[in-house]
Amino acid sequence: RGMPNKPASWKSLRQTKKRTAVNVKIKQNLKKTIKKVRRITETKNAEAQELLRQTVKLIDKAVRQRVLKKNAAARTKSRLMKLWNKRSGK
Repeated sequence: RGMPNKPASWKSLRQTKKRTAVNVKIKQNLKKTIKKVRRITETKNAEAQELLRQTVKLIDKAVRQRVLKKNAAARTKSRLMKLWNKRSGK
């Protein structure tokens, strides 16, 4: 890809870079939190449950911000809950 020629194209490029940076940050934070939940689900305490709740909240927020697709979020939440229930012996 070449560099933009028109001012509008430059602006578009700036906006895209800014949005991409924000989206990457959100995705990284989400990934880190999900990993944490997967590790902590082995200890079934209130702290772990609260972290799971917060993670689901983050996933839903990412969908609202259009960083994640709806089905991807649903799948992730489903897998987390499945893991949570399996480890709790339900």
